[in-house]
Amino acid sequence: MKVMVTGGAGFVGSHIVDKFRDQGIDVCVYDLCEPTQRKDVDFVQGSVLDLEALTKAAAGVDYIIHTAAVADVKDVLADPMKADAVNVRGTVHVLEAARRSNRVKRVVYSSTTWVYSDAEPREVTEDTALGAPSHFYTATKIAGEHYCKSYSKLYGLDVTILRYGIPYGPRARPGAVVPIFVDKAMRKEPITLEGDGLQFRKFVYVEDLAEGHVAALKPVAANKIYNLDGVEKISIKQIAESVCGHFGDVVIEYKPARPGDFSGKDVSSVRAREELGWSASTPFEVGLGRYIDWYKSRHKNPQHQ
Repeated sequence: MKVMVTGGAGFVGSHIVDKFRDQGIDVCVYDLCEPTQRKDVDFVQGSVLDLEALTKAAAGVDYIIHTAAVADVKDVLADPMKADAVNVRGTVHVLEAARRSNRVKRVVYSSTTWVYSDAEPREVTEDTALGAPSHFYTATKIAGEHYCKSYSKLYGLDVTILRYGIPYGPRARPGAVVPIFVDKAMRKEPITLEGDGLQFRKFVYVEDLAEGHVAALKPVAANKIYNLDGVEKISIKQIAESVCGHFGDVVIEYKPARPGDFSGKDVSSVRAREELGWSASTPFEVGLGRYIDWYKSRHKNPQHQ
């Protein structure tokens, strides 16, 4: 068996690669950047906007894990055209490359619990009706989900949709909330909260999340949706306070909330636990400590001491 991970050099993608390789599964990383974490993988340099390159790469694999995306909501807000191209058209290209292949058995699509932002109930499952998205990032991910379902119904291509909680941990992109707070704390700069800081997420440690992708290749997961979320409800304010607890002498400041921000839903991951045997197992404080240790090991110059 061979698995291709689009965006496999990135934060979540690189951890997914680790989990598959730990099980002795061959991996191809399809990305614009060469993976730096390990050399025991095949690498194809390419964009998800290049259908021909994707089609060629897909011809040699059994499964495609599609994580490549513009994932930072601030980047999406700043350049919606790029987000549309990568997140929507790029997903169609991945599906089409898989359709053209005589070998690909399934595409696993990385979605997000942000799709529940505009759903009416506070407690949501994979069967909850999604509301019309108020944020462009959410719109692109919902569009990708619909394209996956369409390819499944029209062309018989098996797909699995994974809706991530907010991932955190080593290798996290600098624009995510935990890295931002940790970097500011290490520099003794104020930590800024948008709104009252009471919006919550069930943050999921990235290695736990990566394990969910291995489980998602089980036959039972074909043409289904799974929430892969954390267990603990953690507010943004709690994160700031926890980070301050690690460093001390850091001020927390407040400013207006972002437009279309996800205030938080109680997302159920029961289906993943019952059908895939997956659940998040790393407590937030443990994962935060691991991230801080990793971050410190890579920022040893005097300004970070």
